[in-house]
Amino acid sequence: MRSYKIVWQMHKWVGIVSALLLINVSVTGLLLLEKKKFAWLQPPTQTGAPGTAADFITIQDLLAAVTQLKHPDFPDLASIDRIDFRPGKRVFKVRSVHHHSEIQVDATDGRILSVATRRSDLIESLHDGSRVGPWMHGTLMPLAAVANFLLVITGLYLWLKRSWPRRRRNAV
Repeated sequence: MRSYKIVWQMHKWVGIVSALLLINVSVTGLLLLEKKKFAWLQPPTQTGAPGTAADFITIQDLLAAVTQLKHPDFPDLASIDRIDFRPGKRVFKVRSVHHHSEIQVDATDGRILSVATRRSDLIESLHDGSRVGPWMHGTLMPLAAVANFLLVITGLYLWLKRSWPRRRRNAV
């Protein structure tokens, strides 16, 4: 009976602590699954003007279009986190390192198609713990995964420990 009590206490306290992380991961995960359905989470991908690959602007023209916009989150080239290219839609998505901003540029003529905030990036950083800091993303979240595994194992142990004697009694 002593092992049962120890496992029960461990299960209880690990469960209480990991419940907070599970709530965060569950809510943010649900939002990330549904992000394409809501423009306020992730701006919809625009479609550029018709054209072929030969008509696409150069990377220099793309960067010039972004810097000429004078957006406060894109003051210089160092402010660009990444550039996604969607050839099927003929659009470049230029993402900033500041405030999760995004500018969509037509790949054919260089027009600015959209300037918006990607709240899905903020939600993703909350989901994986990187928003809080590298210690949470690199240490606490892996520990939470181990804690969840421990909860499953201890929960199964507690359930089986209590149900086996009943089953044996009922079988006789």
